[in-house]
Amino acid sequence: MSTSKTGGQLVVDMLASLGVEYVFGVVGGQTLAISDAIIDTPGIELIHTRHENAAAVMMDAYGRLTGKPAACISTTGPGATNLLTGVGGAYRDSSPGFVITCNNNGENIHKDDAQNADHVELFKPLVKYSRLVAHASSIKQAIEEAYVNALTGNPGPVHLDFARDTIEGQVANPPAVPSVHPSRGWVTERPSVNPVALARVAERVLEAERPVIWLGNGGNRAQASDDVLALADELGIPVVTTFNGIGSVPTTHPLVFGAASRMGTALSDQVLGEADLVLALGNSLNAVSTTRWRRELPEIVQVDVDPAMIGRYYSEITQGVVGDLGSFARDLVVATAGRAEDAKAGRAHWIATLDKARADWWQGSVVADTTADGPLSPADIVRTLREVAPENTLLIPDAGNPGVWSFLWEIQQPNSYIKPVGFGNMGFALPSAIAASLIDPERPVLALIGDGSLGMSLGEIETLARVGGNVCVIVFNDSSYGNIRQEQELHFNGRTTGVDFGRVDFGMAARAMGVHGEVVTRLAVLRERVAEAFAAGTPVVLDVPIDRDVNAWTFPSFAARKK
Repeated sequence: MSTSKTGGQLVVDMLASLGVEYVFGVVGGQTLAISDAIIDTPGIELIHTRHENAAAVMMDAYGRLTGKPAACISTTGPGATNLLTGVGGAYRDSSPGFVITCNNNGENIHKDDAQNADHVELFKPLVKYSRLVAHASSIKQAIEEAYVNALTGNPGPVHLDFARDTIEGQVANPPAVPSVHPSRGWVTERPSVNPVALARVAERVLEAERPVIWLGNGGNRAQASDDVLALADELGIPVVTTFNGIGSVPTTHPLVFGAASRMGTALSDQVLGEADLVLALGNSLNAVSTTRWRRELPEIVQVDVDPAMIGRYYSEITQGVVGDLGSFARDLVVATAGRAEDAKAGRAHWIATLDKARADWWQGSVVADTTADGPLSPADIVRTLREVAPENTLLIPDAGNPGVWSFLWEIQQPNSYIKPVGFGNMGFALPSAIAASLIDPERPVLALIGDGSLGMSLGEIETLARVGGNVCVIVFNDSSYGNIRQEQELHFNGRTTGVDFGRVDFGMAARAMGVHGEVVTRLAVLRERVAEAFAAGTPVVLDVPIDRDVNAWTFPSFAARKK
C-alpha cells in the first residue's frame, strides 16, 4: 500500500528526528505547509514573534545555551531579509541553528513573482551552508547534510530554502524518518590533539615563566570550564577571556582575571602584557580581542577544532594545535604530570602580584552611595544587580554599552552569560531572554538593554508576555544611542548627531503589552524590585534612567594599563 505525506510534514519530521524542539518565526503564505505540520507533530513547537529578526536571535540564543539547533522560519523576500541580522549574529558567534526560508514555486524562482529574492545568495555570507531544495526527493538528504554542517567543527547556522510546491506537494513513498536520528549520537564529538603536538606544547608550557591561558568563545561552545580550570590549577596559569569568551569560566575562580577586548581593563592588560607564552584556546585572535591586531603578544600556542582558524593572525609567532580544547586541557595535565608542581611554584609570586591587582581593580567600582537617586551610574546598577540576583542568573547584555558595563558583573557559574559580539547586533537581549525562558522557565534571566536596542525589539515584549518566564529586563535609559554618543563626544569635540531621542517610559510601554513595568530612579528601590521580580518568577521591565555623563569609554575601571 502506497503512503504519502506533504513535503512540509517531511521537513518537520526530519527536524524533530534531529532534536529540534522549537521553530521561531513569522508565518506567511509560503511557510504554511511547514507551520501546519508542526501542529500535529509531538516534541516540536512553533513560537511566533513580532519580527523575523527576533526569531533568528531566538534561534541563536537557543544554540548558544544548549549546543543544539533550533530553527527560525520566514516567508520569501522581506521575511527572509528580516532574518539576516540575527542570522549574522549566530554565524559570527558560532551558534548552531536551522534557517528555513520558504520560496515561491520552483518554476517561478528567479522570475518576477511576488516578493522574489535569491535567498541562497543572500544568506551565503552569513551561514556555514546554504542550499535551495526544489525537489521532494532531496528534502531528507538536504536536512541531514545541513545538520552535520551546523554541528561539526566550529558550529554555526545553516540555511535551507524550500520551494513552495516542494513542501506543499505530496511525497509519494516518503523515506522513513527515525524518531531519533543516528547523527545525533556522533555529530558533536570533537577530535583529540595529536600526541606529538601535545608533547611539544607540554615542554614549552613547563619552560615558560609566565604563561597565560587566553580563552575564547570556543570555551563556551566546548563547555570546557572544568577542564580549563583544572589545567590552570595544576600548572599555576592565570586565565583571561576574550569579550566573546565571557561566561566560559567563572570570574570568582582565583586564577581568572576577567576579559580583554577593545576597551579591556588594566587588569587583563597586565596579565597579557606580562606573559611570555599565550595559550589561545578556542580564541580566533580577532579584531575585538586584539584592538585590531595592534596588541603585542609573545609566542602563541593556538588550539582550535577548526584548523583554518589557526595562524590567521600573528602567524609568525604561532604554533598550531588542532583539536577540542577540553581534551587538550585534560591531556596537557597528563602530559605534564610529575613536573607541574615545580612549574607552578615558580609562578606563585607572579600570581600573588596579579591577585593584588585584581582586588584593587574590583575596589575601583564599589558602589559609593547605596541610596543614590536620580539618574544612576551604570556601574552602580550592575554591581547592585549582581548582589541581589541569584547565583545561577543568566545575564544577557545587549550590544553597545550594556555589554561594556557587564565587565563589572561577577560570573559565578559557567554558561550563565551570552552577548552579541562578532556581529554586535542590537535587539539581541530581549528575544534571547525569551528563548532562555523556554529552555528553563524557572531560571532567573536578567537582560540589560539600552533604550536604543529596546526600541529595535520593543514588539517582543508582547512575545515575552505570551511565553512568560523568570525574566527581569533592565533598561539602561539615557534617551540615546549612548555608546555612539559618548564616542562622538570623546573624538569629535563634543559634537553629536543622530543619537538622541525623546523620553520614553518603557515601564508604561511594557504594561500596555502585558508585562509589569515601571520606572525606577533609586538604587535601593531597584534592589527591591529585582529581588521581588525573581521571587515572583514572572516577567518585569524596569526602566532605569542612567547618568549620561558616566562615559564607558573613559570609565576608570576600563582604562588601559599604563606602561
